[in-house]
Amino acid sequence: MANATRKELIGKVYKMIPPMLESFHKGQLGRVAVIGGSEDYTGAPYFSAMASAKLGCDMSHVICEPGAGAVIKSYSPNLMVHPYMRQSKNLAASESLDTVASEVIAMLSRLHVIVIGPGLGRDKLMQDTCARVIAEARKQGIPFVLDADGLFLAQTRPELVDGCKECILTPNVVEFGRLAKAKGVDVAEGKPEELCAKLAKAFGGVTIIQKGAKDYISNGTTTLVSEGEGGLKRSGGQGDTLTGSLATLLAYRKAYLDRIWEHEGDLGREETLALAAFGGSALTRECSRLAFKEKGRSLQAADLTEHVHQAFLNVIGEKESKL
Repeated sequence: MANATRKELIGKVYKMIPPMLESFHKGQLGRVAVIGGSEDYTGAPYFSAMASAKLGCDMSHVICEPGAGAVIKSYSPNLMVHPYMRQSKNLAASESLDTVASEVIAMLSRLHVIVIGPGLGRDKLMQDTCARVIAEARKQGIPFVLDADGLFLAQTRPELVDGCKECILTPNVVEFGRLAKAKGVDVAEGKPEELCAKLAKAFGGVTIIQKGAKDYISNGTTTLVSEGEGGLKRSGGQGDTLTGSLATLLAYRKAYLDRIWEHEGDLGREETLALAAFGGSALTRECSRLAFKEKGRSLQAADLTEHVHQAFLNVIGEKESKL
C-alpha cells in the first residue's frame, strides 16, 4: 500500500464509504463524540464535531465543560452537547474524578469513535478524566483520535496509547517534536516520513498523522504521504476539521468491517485504519484549498466547515444510491 498512487488510495477509501440506502437506520452511519471544550476554548470541539456531521456522521456529540456547553449549543442545534466534563475549579463538593469520569465512560457503549483534545486545555482534572476514558475506550475496542491537548496525554503518559492499533495521533511539527522527545526519538536527522515511522514504531504501532506542508502518515510499518494542494492560510482550528473528518471515516470503517451493506470485503482492519487517516488528510487539504480560494488571507477555521461536503465530492465522490 505504501507504493500505491494517490488515485489508488482514494479508490480504496471510496470502497469503505457506505452507500446511502433506505434500509439503514439512524446511527448506523456513525455515532461520534468529541471530548474537550473548556471555558476558554469552545470553537475547537464545535469545528471537529461539525466536520464529522457534515461528512455524513449520523450523530455528532460534544462532551465538554458546562460553561462551554451552553456556548456550543448556541453555535448549532445539530450537535448533541453533554456538559459532563469538569475543570478543577468548577468541581462541586459532591463530585470527584470518579463521578465525572464514570458519567463520560457511561456514554462509550453508544459510540463508534471518540476524538479527545479539541479545546480540552491542560487542567489536571480534565486531563485525568480523559486518561480514564482512553483506558476504557481501549478495553471496549473503540477507536480514538488524539489532537491538541489530547496529545499532551500521549506525551506525558505514553503508556495510555502504547501499542494501541485503534488510535490516531495528529501532531503538528511542534507537537511531533514533543512526542518524539518523550519517546527518546531523535528528530534531528532523517527524512520526515522515516521519522514519522520511527515515532509510530516507538509508540508500538499507533497511527500518526504528522501535519505540515505535506502530511506524513505512518503506523510504523506502512507510511503514506498526503500532499494534495491545501490553502496558504494557517489560521488556528483547521486541524479540528481533520479530527472530525477522521472520526467519521473511522465510523464508516466500522460500518464496512461490520458489513452493514454488501461489498467485496477485501480490505482488512489495519489497512482500513491507514485509509481513514489518508482520506481524512486528503479531505481536509481540499477543504482548506476551497476555503482559501474563496476567502484568501481572511480565511478562518469556520470557513472550512462549509466546504466539507464539496471536498468529499471532489476527493472521494458519492456512491449511486441503490434502493
